[in-house]
Amino acid sequence: MKLRLRLVPLDFLLIPFRSKSDFFISTPIFYVNASPHIGHLYSAVIADAAHRFNIILGNNSVFSTGTDEHGTKIQQAAASCNTPLSEYCQSISSKFKKLFKDCDINYSNYIRTSDSKHRYAVQTFWNTLSHRGYIYQDSYSGWYCDADEAFVPDNQVTKIVADGKEVPICADSGRPVHWVEEENYKFKLSLFQNEVRYWLEKDSVRPEKFKRQIIRWIDEGIMSSDLSVSRPSKRVHWGIPVPNNPTQTIYVWLDALINYLTAVNYPDLYIWPPSVQVLGKDILKFHGIYWPAFLMACDLEPPKMLLVHSHWTVDGEKMSKSRGNVVCPFEASKLFTSSGLRYFLLREGTPHSDSNYSETKALRILNSELADTLGNLLNRCCALTINEKQEFPKFNETSFEKYSKDAASDLISSVNMLQDEVKRHYTDFNFYRGINLIISSLHLANKFFEESKPWKLRKCDKSSQHLECVLHLTMETLRICGIALLPIIPQISSLLLDKLSIPSSSRNWNNMSPSWITNTSHSVSLNADKVILYKKIQSSK
Repeated sequence: MKLRLRLVPLDFLLIPFRSKSDFFISTPIFYVNASPHIGHLYSAVIADAAHRFNIILGNNSVFSTGTDEHGTKIQQAAASCNTPLSEYCQSISSKFKKLFKDCDINYSNYIRTSDSKHRYAVQTFWNTLSHRGYIYQDSYSGWYCDADEAFVPDNQVTKIVADGKEVPICADSGRPVHWVEEENYKFKLSLFQNEVRYWLEKDSVRPEKFKRQIIRWIDEGIMSSDLSVSRPSKRVHWGIPVPNNPTQTIYVWLDALINYLTAVNYPDLYIWPPSVQVLGKDILKFHGIYWPAFLMACDLEPPKMLLVHSHWTVDGEKMSKSRGNVVCPFEASKLFTSSGLRYFLLREGTPHSDSNYSETKALRILNSELADTLGNLLNRCCALTINEKQEFPKFNETSFEKYSKDAASDLISSVNMLQDEVKRHYTDFNFYRGINLIISSLHLANKFFEESKPWKLRKCDKSSQHLECVLHLTMETLRICGIALLPIIPQISSLLLDKLSIPSSSRNWNNMSPSWITNTSHSVSLNADKVILYKKIQSSK
């Protein structure tokens, strides 16, 4: 087919958000060919932490997730379980919902591609593409990867020797491919190279290494030919039919990508475009090339940002079924608790490079940071032997200047910058860096508390103001860190803030200014309930 150059106005790339308070974040919808694993949960906790962070910033945030339930692999998985397709999809989707409930994934919308409202959105989107002249019927031949449910360009196919035979595989994924010839519909992907490049020039894909990867694909010709967007229904029957042509099923990736539109009521969108779309690096091509092109063809804005994260290894090895080392998040949360698992994933996960899951490392971090550094500090300053009045004492500037300004100078400097610096790291989705600053402040609070010897001050009536000052600084640090940790470990943070009698209305980001800066606080009685923030794990057994 002879390619035509297409020039279109790019004004849609400059359209601002309809409201500064609008924040729309999504995870990919997760494929139901198997039960959820730790990588799925990692995508979800990143999005959930960003969603919760935006809420306490005061933004109106929408968070979408769900399950992808169509395609060849689902047909095969259901057949292998000897289960009807709809029952199989319901079973696996329910496992994802349970995992998300257990791990405090506070989504706004849960999309299933088998739902009727999603089918309506997909067929409406298809009709728009068709009416605008971007879909046409043609024959297609090429290498096809069943595992990826995608055709693979010739230049991305290589061969390996297995059992003495040459086997063609996809160079990117290492998965086998086979030759297919069939009639289907094509999308004029080749017309959108310039627009996609222009979108990439913005801060649209993070980390930067993944943007460079997309540009390399374009340079290698991935957009030089058109994209097959349907499959014969006799081969892929479990999917959404092409409107007015039941012999064809809509390509599973076009179907799946439309879920982000379904989530916000397409075609009557109440918020668009997505602020951030969280995804694993293995599905970058579909989100970084096909997705913006589909949207541009319908005059819809592409996502403001794709946040791409790397994968998890297990004890230094790639996680895979063949190795038998796939981490089950249900089992991991039994050992670490759901809060502990969330904390470990966000504490150790780095978007730019693969992270290592180690049970030994997780036990060490959780015991040290959640049980000891955070939990033990709260217990000590709330103990009757030290805090007889069971109060969070008010800030006293005179006592502060006399007893703690110099003794707690390192702690004060650390806490002073938490509100701005943690916000900066959370805004950049570098949650691990924000957590590191919080833990550093808590270490300094423990050091200050220990060096102040409040158990001795308690025994001397003349030292009551000094003791109250020590308790206030320690509890004020806990209060500020508790707010900062709300997006990371909402259950534990809420327990901490409840113990300190901090009202719900005072748990927003603008409440993180320290009392010694605002000089506004009053004594409050501690919650009488006994609290264990995180019970120390003795062993994996």
